[in-house]
Amino acid sequence: MSTAAGGPGVLDDPTTDPFALAREAAAAIAVATGVDRHHIALVLGSGWGGAADLLGETVAEIPSEQIPGFAAPAVAGHSAMTRSIRLAGTDRYALVLGSRTHLYEGKGVRRVVHGVRTAAATGARAVVLTNGCGGLNRDWAPGTPVLIRDHLNLTATSPLEGATFVDLTDLYAQRLRDVAHEVDPSLAEGVYAQFRGPHYETPAEVTMAGRMGADLVGMSTTLEAIAARHAGLEVLGISLVTNLAAGISPTALSHGEVIEAGQAAAPRISRLLADIAGRI
Repeated sequence: MSTAAGGPGVLDDPTTDPFALAREAAAAIAVATGVDRHHIALVLGSGWGGAADLLGETVAEIPSEQIPGFAAPAVAGHSAMTRSIRLAGTDRYALVLGSRTHLYEGKGVRRVVHGVRTAAATGARAVVLTNGCGGLNRDWAPGTPVLIRDHLNLTATSPLEGATFVDLTDLYAQRLRDVAHEVDPSLAEGVYAQFRGPHYETPAEVTMAGRMGADLVGMSTTLEAIAARHAGLEVLGISLVTNLAAGISPTALSHGEVIEAGQAAAPRISRLLADIAGRI
């Protein structure tokens, strides 16, 4: 892993200030895009990538590995580009973060949340976190978007270090969920549980998560949401149910199934997300 100044490996050094590196990344984005401030950020998970094309005019694209602290994506279905987009009909800009890092990649929690910290440093005041996930509700067919109302962090870790106490009562902001409901009143809401991965959950683990209150299970989002709140961002979370979870699904799970479900739902959910982001 690179350890050059500003490179991804710097975040592994306990003496590095991750917020200073986020500011460095934000400065690099400003130079590369010519945009002094981004107003909203989006992290597009599996199935959500097409939304970027509907947000407005792309003013710049940057290979993510050229931004301090970022690297190329390690998971199929995720973009290798970070984009600056002028929201349609406005003078506001969206930062679409490519190359999401997952905890199971073994690159450390700081790398997982570097994107949202960078978004805050660019001036964003809200972030939309999306993902593809397994569903526990049989009524939610693959391709169903669900607003995240709350979460269960089952990763046994946190992005916060030291005596850093942050209230998470309204982590997934009611205000932003209300905006989403204005766009589509039929949107369901649920509790998202993040496991570490990369293996899929066992049927027993899915049953456990359900008894704890989960409606959705996946391998991303919760750590980013916590770090985003700490950085002062309002958070909207939206999951795309790509499959029924283990023990509920009648077939074995596969990443290919996740990709296929995302592709099938892409036109509809991309329009939905673009409309929501435009209103935020």
